[in-house]
Amino acid sequence: MPTALREYPYRYFFYASDCGEPSHIHVERDDDIAKFWLSPVRLASSGGFPRAEIAKVQRMVTEHQFELKEAWNAYCQHD
Repeated sequence: MPTALREYPYRYFFYASDCGEPSHIHVERDDDIAKFWLSPVRLASSGGFPRAEIAKVQRMVTEHQFELKEAWNAYCQHD
């Protein structure tokens, strides 16, 4: 599970097996998790996060979109 970013209390990561899908990031805090597509940034799924926090997390994903996409590309497009 490559971690692309840590921004307390959130961890942004993807699974190695995700590389066959369009670029996205999973965000977790404690037992809550959400998945966001990166191009464009939009919520794919959520489990446990309250609606207001999802909006906050989506803003954070948007703020870090470039570096998250770079991490995805560096991992998923390696030879």
